[in-house]
Amino acid sequence: MSKILVIEDEAAIRRVLVKILSEENDAYQVEEAEDGLQGLEKIKNEDYDLVLCDIKMPKMDGVEVLEAVKKLKPEIPIVMISGHGDLDTAVNTMRLGAFDYISKPPDLNRLLNTVRNALDRKELVVENKILKKKVSKKYEMIGESDAISQIKDIIDKVAPTDARVLITGPNGTGKELVAHWLHEKSERAKANLIEVNCAAIPSELIESELFGHVKGAFTSAAKDRAGKFEAANGGTIFLDEIGDMSLSAQAKVLRALQENKIQRVGSDKDIKVDVRVIAATNKNLKKEIEDGKFREDLYHRLAVILVQVPSLNERRDDIPLLVDHFAEKIASEQGNSKKAFSEKAIKLLQEYDWTGNIRELRNVVERLIILGGAEVSEQDVKLFASK
Repeated sequence: MSKILVIEDEAAIRRVLVKILSEENDAYQVEEAEDGLQGLEKIKNEDYDLVLCDIKMPKMDGVEVLEAVKKLKPEIPIVMISGHGDLDTAVNTMRLGAFDYISKPPDLNRLLNTVRNALDRKELVVENKILKKKVSKKYEMIGESDAISQIKDIIDKVAPTDARVLITGPNGTGKELVAHWLHEKSERAKANLIEVNCAAIPSELIESELFGHVKGAFTSAAKDRAGKFEAANGGTIFLDEIGDMSLSAQAKVLRALQENKIQRVGSDKDIKVDVRVIAATNKNLKKEIEDGKFREDLYHRLAVILVQVPSLNERRDDIPLLVDHFAEKIASEQGNSKKAFSEKAIKLLQEYDWTGNIRELRNVVERLIILGGAEVSEQDVKLFASK
């Protein structure tokens, strides 16, 4: 059922619009308002899939309604209704966020096509929001320990800003989850999050990977190619394992942070970029600076906000929650019912020395689910956890 609101002060035109839409489709639930104030009040109190709004009305005109709705409920498509003398204003409303406009008297085919297109757009927006929630769940941070609660608080404060963040912690602790949450809770969430594993790219290729190259810059450069910074323009770039980046690449990253400009390998042309940088490392960068392996000026540029992700051994209270989360996720992936873990099994897992952190725990939980009994017992943990 699609809920449509018609805001129109001329009773005759309002009745015609309501009649046309109601008779067009049984799934259209059409309501009406006789002026902008009444219409806005309805929109505040109820959810509509589409609003048709006249431009010239007493008390509150259509442009004011449009501006108010875009602040209140920006996902609602609004189609403006324009009289002959309102055409310029109607075109102008498109710049303010109106979906479209129709002229009086309304042409039947144009009206119905516009309504169908607007409703399709609203459906797409809703689907995208649902998808976004699913994506967010994929990168959910599980845990209620003081350390994890503190990280969640930092993310909530820092995410809406463009402050650079350096995430530190051992391998397998979930540093990439912090990066994803920072991006998804930011104003840049609609743009790309580009991930770069600096440790996985050979040092001779890292600059090309980050900044792109022009044709002929090196032997295999057969054509111009954009780099990761350009791909992340308007969004976020996540430089994982930045402690493994070569010093020459570090110098170029520093320039990109200082000037918001990059140069492709083999070119002297500046390309402006608007990118938020989040970096992560399992290394002690202060020690790397002392050893001459990491630039101190780059460290200070990156470490505006420092987030230390604890090892699993430092947050053992979260293990029951993590085991339950992984058991549910693995059951869903395998199409099986969720397997329970006994209290003694959980207690034994809490006492285990987790050198591989969250990643190791996930693997152990999957192994126990596959090899253990109907309920994973203490004996199952003793048999299979350390293999």
